[in-house]
Amino acid sequence: MPFVTSADWLRTPFPQPVALPPEEIEGPRRFFNRELSWLAFNRRVLEVAEDEQVPLLERVRFLAISDTNLDEFFTVRVAGLRKLVKRGSAKRSIDGRTASEQLRLVDAEARQLMARQQVLWKRLRRILESRGIVIVRGRDLSDDDRSLLRERFLEDIFPVLSPIAIDPAHPFPFIPNGGLVMALRLGRANRKGKKDKMVALVPIPAQLPRFVPIERHEGGRLRCVRLERLLAMFVDEMFPRYRATGRCMFRVLRDSDLEIEEEAEDLVREFEVALKRRRRGEVVRLQISKDAPKGLRTLIMDELLAEPDTVVDVDGMIGLSAVAELIDPTRIDLLWPPFEPRVPERVLDHDGDMFAAIRQKDMLLHHPYETFDMVVQFIKQAAADPDVVAIKQTLYRTSRDSPIVDALCEAAESGKSVTAVVELKARFDEAANIRQSRRLERAGAHVVYGFLDYKTHAKMSLVVRQEGDRLRTYTHFGTGNYHPITARIYTDLSLFSADPALGRDSARVFNFITGYAEPVGLEHVAVAPIDLQEQVLELIEGEVENARAGLPAVIWAKMNALVERRIIEALYEASCAGVEINLVVRGICSLRPGISGLSERIRVKSIVGRFLEHSRILCVGNGHRLPHKKARVFISSADWMDRNFRRRVETMVECENPTVKAQILDQIMAANLADEANSWVLDPFGDYVRPPPDPNRTPFSCHEFFMRYPSLSGRGSAGAKDVPRVYPAPDQTEEGTPS
Repeated sequence: MPFVTSADWLRTPFPQPVALPPEEIEGPRRFFNRELSWLAFNRRVLEVAEDEQVPLLERVRFLAISDTNLDEFFTVRVAGLRKLVKRGSAKRSIDGRTASEQLRLVDAEARQLMARQQVLWKRLRRILESRGIVIVRGRDLSDDDRSLLRERFLEDIFPVLSPIAIDPAHPFPFIPNGGLVMALRLGRANRKGKKDKMVALVPIPAQLPRFVPIERHEGGRLRCVRLERLLAMFVDEMFPRYRATGRCMFRVLRDSDLEIEEEAEDLVREFEVALKRRRRGEVVRLQISKDAPKGLRTLIMDELLAEPDTVVDVDGMIGLSAVAELIDPTRIDLLWPPFEPRVPERVLDHDGDMFAAIRQKDMLLHHPYETFDMVVQFIKQAAADPDVVAIKQTLYRTSRDSPIVDALCEAAESGKSVTAVVELKARFDEAANIRQSRRLERAGAHVVYGFLDYKTHAKMSLVVRQEGDRLRTYTHFGTGNYHPITARIYTDLSLFSADPALGRDSARVFNFITGYAEPVGLEHVAVAPIDLQEQVLELIEGEVENARAGLPAVIWAKMNALVERRIIEALYEASCAGVEINLVVRGICSLRPGISGLSERIRVKSIVGRFLEHSRILCVGNGHRLPHKKARVFISSADWMDRNFRRRVETMVECENPTVKAQILDQIMAANLADEANSWVLDPFGDYVRPPPDPNRTPFSCHEFFMRYPSLSGRGSAGAKDVPRVYPAPDQTEEGTPS
């Protein structure tokens, strides 16, 4: 492929573009399909699990993640396509395909991916055994093993089970979304010498482990047995005098979309009802053992109303996400080396006083390399500070025992004015958010649920503090959720500021959410669904004008998904005008790079590695080569997707502090663009290609770099000089040099 020329792809000129026929660049085919692009992302996740350079238990983790991802894809995206087909919708995707055409393609790709997962699991299982983590087969169990397992079954497992015989008095039970079940065909001889036959189901509660330990040894060595094998061993305990003449496992995935009444009088109550409906959604995937007896298979499909195209025969373990149970944190020999997030030196300089550190100047933290505890500390300190009079906070996803919610409750109980914007429409976190909102209300906080038509996805905190004879506003804008647990593995940015302009902007955005008052006069913040997309388009157009004026024209951007048609068209136009565009898009990308006359000056890469890339960044040269102190730099909560621009409340914040800009340009974006170890490069045909390794040197890893070096948020700029140079030498005719 001429597109990928070398591992150091950004240190070379743009590669020779690929020439394609006019129909490839004038119609829908100039876009990649969203669903297929998502499956390509999950293939990259699986490739990390296949990588022998990755520690063994981390490979197991990535396999589990790929299976969890695929479940969500089916319950959300595939379910949506199936609805469109049933409605007879003629709507076409950005690449011109109907819903039924997409379903056929997605089904074929997903089946290949699932088969590949099973092949990998069998390989990993053998390697685990060689490292002392043994999943014992039935034939390898000793009498002592069986005796111990019988005791464990009777004491710890059988009391939790509810085996069900299927007959007129016991109809086929409802199997909820995600439900895993053992189906049995049973027989016994009756007193007349004839055989009684029966079909039974054993639903497996999610609370039970899929891997039941037989014995554990020092050093993390483990012998265990899969739960379904254990259940098969003790059918006689569940159904005395019967024996199994056939059995299989099956698992159900259902449509997880929530339908909310437009005129809901009580939004919380409406969501509680909708959550119950979700469990009963239409079956979108039925995984069943490949060797399932024909009669059992037919019964299961008929009772679940599962259409043939939803059925997947599994030659292996159903529900591979459960292999994450095998990840033992004590097996440091099989995990990535431990990493402790840093506390910013400026906070230490001020003895942990967040307000003093922020007053000094704007502070940008790069999570997880710099601890998310600073965000928690910001809210905790505000809650405990007698001079703080008000706190406002958005909550999209947060942890079950959230220290941020604890602090907000404490603040409300102490008499402070606390406003919490809790988003009930955060998919799969709706129930948790309802619980958190009730806690906050009991504490006396003002709880707002935002808009019925929009999700409030913006990540903002506002603290108002009495200082002398004036009020000072402190703000936090983030690219990720207020979730201390996911913040350990998601790379995100936190901007803290005492800038009065950002304080005013933040107050206006909160007023928009709580009072429906559309903000006017925003100074440094753009908001979706009002003007965020137009701001992005204007920034792209500004680089087009620079290119046409003969000035340097450059765009660097980082996000999780790029799908929105107008943005992609603008980037195509910018490329044709001569703008150099480098994009880091972790997941879905509908833009086709590297095509002559369309996107020859656009490069796209995806980074998938130890940490999940989640931050959203936009940098434009502003008439200068990047990085440069006169560039314009923005962080955002929004990906470049239609839903983020039109159906969500999002923010994009301009970073004007020179130190913050330098940190984003010289460190974060430069290292991401230089990364080789965790990168895949998107070619014009939709394939993601890993640059071939150079045997003479270790490929540069942005994750390793960020773990090793402190950021510019601390004293000095140690480490910035060690990022491989990914940009041309500064033009000496320009004013100044790169920051």
